[in-house]
Amino acid sequence: MLARRHAGRGREAGTGRPVIRMENMPTAYDPARVEEKWYRHWEEEGFFHATAGKCDDPYCIVIPPPNVTGQLHMGHALDNTIQDTLVRWRRMQGFNTLWLPGTDHAGIATQAKVEESLKEEGLSRTDLGREEFLDRAWAWKERYGGRITAQLRRLGSSCDWQRERFTMDEGCSRAVREVFVRLFERGLIYRDYYITNWCPHCHTTISDIEVEHEEAAGHLYYVRYPGKDGGWIEVATTRPETMPGDVAVAVHPDDERYRSLVGRTVTLPLVGRELPVVADGYVDPGFGTGAVKITPAHDPNDFEVGRRHNLPQIKVIGEDAAMNDAAGRYRGLDRYECRRRIVQDLASGGYLVRVTDLTHSVGRCYRCNTVIEPALSRQWFVRMKPLAGPAIEAAVQGRVTFVPERFTRIYLNWMENIRDWCISRQLWWGHRIPVWYCSACGEMTVAVTEPRRCRCGSDSLEQDPDVLDTWFSSGLWPFSTLGWPELTPELACYYPTSVLVTGRDIIFFWVARMIFLGLAFMKEVPFRSVFIHGLVLDTSGRKMSKSLGNGIDPIDVIESHGADSLRFMLLTGNTPGNDIRFNFERLEGARNFANKLWNASRFVLMNLEGYSPEAKTASPTLADRWILNSFNDTVRNVTDSLETFELGEAVRLVYEFIRGEYCDWYIELAKPRLYGDDPLDRARAREVLVRVLSGTLELLHPFMPFITEEIWQHLPGAGPTITLSPWPAWDPSLTDPGAGAEMELIKEVTRIVRHLRTEVNVPPGRKVNVIIGADERPREILLEGRPYIESLAQAAVTVTGLPLEKPEQSVQAVAGVGVTVVLPLKGVLDVAREKARLALEQARLKEDLAKTEGKLTNGSFLAKAPPAVVEKEKAKAAETAAKLSALAERLDLLG
Repeated sequence: MLARRHAGRGREAGTGRPVIRMENMPTAYDPARVEEKWYRHWEEEGFFHATAGKCDDPYCIVIPPPNVTGQLHMGHALDNTIQDTLVRWRRMQGFNTLWLPGTDHAGIATQAKVEESLKEEGLSRTDLGREEFLDRAWAWKERYGGRITAQLRRLGSSCDWQRERFTMDEGCSRAVREVFVRLFERGLIYRDYYITNWCPHCHTTISDIEVEHEEAAGHLYYVRYPGKDGGWIEVATTRPETMPGDVAVAVHPDDERYRSLVGRTVTLPLVGRELPVVADGYVDPGFGTGAVKITPAHDPNDFEVGRRHNLPQIKVIGEDAAMNDAAGRYRGLDRYECRRRIVQDLASGGYLVRVTDLTHSVGRCYRCNTVIEPALSRQWFVRMKPLAGPAIEAAVQGRVTFVPERFTRIYLNWMENIRDWCISRQLWWGHRIPVWYCSACGEMTVAVTEPRRCRCGSDSLEQDPDVLDTWFSSGLWPFSTLGWPELTPELACYYPTSVLVTGRDIIFFWVARMIFLGLAFMKEVPFRSVFIHGLVLDTSGRKMSKSLGNGIDPIDVIESHGADSLRFMLLTGNTPGNDIRFNFERLEGARNFANKLWNASRFVLMNLEGYSPEAKTASPTLADRWILNSFNDTVRNVTDSLETFELGEAVRLVYEFIRGEYCDWYIELAKPRLYGDDPLDRARAREVLVRVLSGTLELLHPFMPFITEEIWQHLPGAGPTITLSPWPAWDPSLTDPGAGAEMELIKEVTRIVRHLRTEVNVPPGRKVNVIIGADERPREILLEGRPYIESLAQAAVTVTGLPLEKPEQSVQAVAGVGVTVVLPLKGVLDVAREKARLALEQARLKEDLAKTEGKLTNGSFLAKAPPAVVEKEKAKAAETAAKLSALAERLDLLG
């Protein structure tokens, strides 16, 4: 591994020999000192920049563009840590790697931010007018738009910042207009009146998947609609405020209760308008009374009923959610105040029969949480069925795969039941719809560039005032950012991209749209794999949100613990598709691991004075062969885990190897050789220490980039950056399963000796005699490994055969088949005194346990004590019982 270090750096002048950098590593690792320094170096040196001209083995990820209004939150931190891990790994493997960054213009969110700032000046967007407002919006973007990309740098994201894009930059804007025009020319974009989701707060329509539904307590109002010829029909509704817009009453055609009324008319209470009774299969005879009012301008189902029966559409609620002129005496009232007034008037007029409680689904705007108003309006739509077919086929055929696979079914279910997509928004900030209307002839011109004249010759053209849904431009992201509609080298090299990393919450918002638009315009899926991760929840398992006040700022964590610790915590225990809880204990554990790695590396480097990898060395010892075999296995297993997107398992494997096998075992095994008199043996120990440390830093680098770069730069022969160091490859010459098995026996015996010492309370620094009885083959292994056991267990070891006669006053344990470990206690411990001490402790604990159990069986205590106090007593009882069990084992050992 040392042989493949970069040449020409860290070598002794005139000799070409690697030399140790003499500057000392600081005693403690300081992330704040290290992280900014190395990120600036990486970016300035262009280590993240991809070259499309050399398109061998491309690997590309396009970043899910964060909102230009945004600040880094834990979801971003997880998402970008996963992407950066994959990108750094593939870059080290030698792939032509591009991680393309950028931000989204975030139509509703950005416009809201700018309007808030105007409000502080006592202004509104209408005071400024469209052009001046857009100037303000661009100025806001320039001022604040770089905030989140700066935060991504602090996380360690190794993006190609030279290629940073914005969904409203010139290239992306052209791509948006091209797609709109081409879809229109293919008959896949149309304009029509339809019921859409109107947000009264944001003052725009939003698509179906931007509506968040929640169960809410409401009421079902039973109202009598008088018949023209006497009698009445009783209707059940949840929205009496829309009654002024009623145009019919509908019943099911097979409902015998109302068959005689179909074709007749009833009178609309409070208004007096005659309404026909129609029969329609949409009506559920089992809901309410089986008769429903039809309000086509304020309900999507009623809209369809109205179309089937050629009914008029009366809009009674305006864009501000207040009643309009068509609402008659209720004009000007807020929709909920109108509901209260109408219910009051129905009751006083004798029309209200009863009101019952009802839990029903209420739709809210995903941006501002305002209750959505279904409203009739003229909007632009994408015809989805022709686009959905190829996107379904691509997933079924496996041309695009979801990880975990269960999300394929979720994606397919949505695509198979997809409705046409409303793409127009009543905003000013965004991609303005490329349609112009002629005031002279009424014709419509759809064009990529602004037309100078209408086909009729008139220059009196006015552009559609609406903008496109933000997700329209985001859906083009994988190919618009690579230069489409031009056939650029980047597009030829990196499309389709390799993998999309995203949360499950935007499969429908974004992933599906990228797939069908990529297929429509590139004739190929936009990515081969979709890696879905879960949400980052708080410590109680709740979703982090502003309303709950339970969010944790990743920048705060980076400043207190370092970016590597945050990344490590987010990845450990992470399973694709599953939510994870933010865990402060794991965060502390990550920082402790970084410190352990730092201290171990510092120890190795402090013992390399005069070291040269070309120096003559002794033959490898059993410990050398074991650690190299174990490292080799780790390389293979980590690589396999990354190939299958099991990042949590990959980082666990690296952690276990570094913390356990390298730090806790091999470094300790190497110490006697480092301090010994044999120069060849010392040289071999140094060579293996450096070789394995270098390789493990490379394995760890994609997960913890900063600390690995800092340590790696202190190693002999280090190149410009670990970022470009080759990824360790499995080496068949290092395979030595026999050494692994032999060392496992030696480690197990060492653990047993340590355990026996602890159990009988032998002081840590006191050397003991140990007798190991073993069958022939394990005896040979233990004879070779005796120096290791003696060094690690503070013992003088005798290895003999079986059967083994147990000395008086001794304790023993079995280490697998054919091996017995005995610790004689004579001269080490006063057994009688120790047993007496343990017996006293046992009696005290039994008394404590009896008192605690007495409380827990006392009905009065259980009834009066707070639950937290009861739980504390239960925990105390369990802890005392565990201590008693351990004491009993120690007494058994002493005989």
